Amino acid sequence: MKQGLIVLMNGTSSSGKTSISMELINQKEILFHHLSIDDFFYNYNNFIDNKFPDIEPTREVDNQVVGQILFDPIMSVYYSTIKLFSEMGLNVIVDTVIDNDKRFNDYLDVLFDHPTLFVGVICSKEELIRREQIRGDREIGLANSQYNTVYCFNEYDLEVNTEELNPTECAEKILSFIKFDKDYSAFKKLCKRDVSVS
Repeated sequence: MKQGLIVLMNGTSSSGKTSISMELINQKEILFHHLSIDDFFYNYNNFIDNKFPDIEPTREVDNQVVGQILFDPIMSVYYSTIKLFSEMGLNVIVDTVIDNDKRFNDYLDVLFDHPTLFVGVICSKEELIRREQIRGDREIGLANSQYNTVYCFNEYDLEVNTEELNPTECAEKILSFIKFDKDYSAFKKLCKRDVSVS
């Protein structure tokens, strides 16, 4: 049995990754499973809220400290789940934001030996700001703050511009790339980054 294909979509918040993911899931030619980091955090928060609905902390903990305690372990489970799905022969859509060198290195470590199609989901700063304002469920400026680090990669197997193409067209472009059995090796060509200088 072959390992499942990993479609690793990298783009800022509001760039259109989830909309493209939904189109890929809804098409009938290739079966995909969608793994979003947002779902992992949402499920964890739901678990805590449901398991301990009346919990009353005896001291206040800053949100940044909470993030430091929880973020890396939850991300580790996320990476491992992606790898496990591929090992089980399941095709996976990874809807993520690679916004720092450590995160990139973690993806590279976990997925290096797995078939990974690295897709850049591209969008201009101006359009990202417009989308954030329309959505109303994202902090204004989040995408802008991620922009330079997310789009510092100069090598993708495939790029889709969500200003030029709608989600269906982006999904079709990705499917066409996969069906024509083009080489997806960009991720393997990229080198680990020196976290100490970032």
